Amino acid sequence: MTTIALVDDDRNILASVSIALESEGYRVHSYTDGASALDGIGADAPDLAILDIKMPRMDGMELLRRLRQKSEMPVIFLTSKDEEIDELFGLKMGADDFIRKPFSQRLLVERVKAVLRRAQPREQSPQKLDGGKVLERGALRMDEERHTCTWKAEQVTLTVTEFLILQALALRPGVVKSRNALMDAAYDDQVYVDDRTIDSHIKRLRKKFKSVDTDFDMIETLYGVGYRFREI
Repeated sequence: MTTIALVDDDRNILASVSIALESEGYRVHSYTDGASALDGIGADAPDLAILDIKMPRMDGMELLRRLRQKSEMPVIFLTSKDEEIDELFGLKMGADDFIRKPFSQRLLVERVKAVLRRAQPREQSPQKLDGGKVLERGALRMDEERHTCTWKAEQVTLTVTEFLILQALALRPGVVKSRNALMDAAYDDQVYVDDRTIDSHIKRLRKKFKSVDTDFDMIETLYGVGYRFREI
């Protein structure tokens, strides 16, 4: 059974969201603050976490930062309408999606399903990857089934969204991918994201690769057009 960690200091949200998710067959572990959630998630890792941003003891941003030190599990943030700066910061830290309050239970359930689908290995068309489900482009190696990525044999840990964006670029080196094309590759149709979301993911991808190779420059920006993986 798929397990979801739900973290929010509003007990009404905890109760209503838990009921909605459990009715869809998910197991829900609820927490009222980030500190208790960090302990609980560490002891029993869920398949996905839904985090409120504003919480006592430890807010959602700090909880995500600590979780990302050990895990790349999908994370959805709950945020208020006026917290756009938090959304941008959260994306840079590796959040997979945002849901703005107030929200419908049906919307939340559909977004959870979408993020979980993206976290699962996808069926491959025969022409999609060379040699099966392992993509190799020079020093880059991506194994979709194992969700692993290496650069010059060094492990690079990617979120689901980062993996899908990089895979879309690396499949066709030299071909420019617009932001819309990258959105289509990484997000389901019912999930709306804007240009800044893709830009934030690209910045985080570059940062991760530069942490293992300071000379990494394989993701090129074509201003006003999009991005491409450098031809080798």
